[in-house]
This record gives sequence, C-alpha cells and structure tokens, in this order.
Amino acid sequence: MLTVRKPTDEALALERVVNAAHAVQAALTALKPRFASDGDGQPSTLELVAFEVSMQELKDAREAFDILMSRTSGENSTATHL
Repeated sequence: MLTVRKPTDEALALERVVNAAHAVQAALTALKPRFASDGDGQPSTLELVAFEVSMQELKDAREAFDILMSRTSGENSTATHL
C-alpha cells in the first residue's frame, strides 16, 4: 500500500521560494529584450508591475522561510540542551 506523506512546513516554504524565484526569472526574461541593443528601452507598465510583484513575492517568501527556519532551529537547539 502506498503511503502519501503530507509535505512539511519547511518543504512548503521552500517550494514557495522556488516558485517565486521562477516568477522573477520569467519577469526578467520578458524585460530583457527591451534593454537589448535593438530594444526600445521602454518596458510596458504590465511588464514592470509583473517584475515588481514577483520580486515582492520572492522577498516575502524568503522572509517567511527564514522565520520558519529560525523557529525550527530554535526548537532543535532547545531540545538538545534539555
């Protein structure tokens, strides 16, 4: 019988960071042609907003991951000192 495990909070937080990083990469890929030597240098408002939103999500995801990891490491260090 196959047992399906529920992802840990850490795994979910890390997945959020990875997804946010992919969104930033996609937004940068969309902006890159605008700044090439033959580009117009003027990204659209939508492209800029997509980049800004993806960067904010990456920042938020990393902060949430860091908080979770600091709590987890704090719990582990307390347990080892008991």
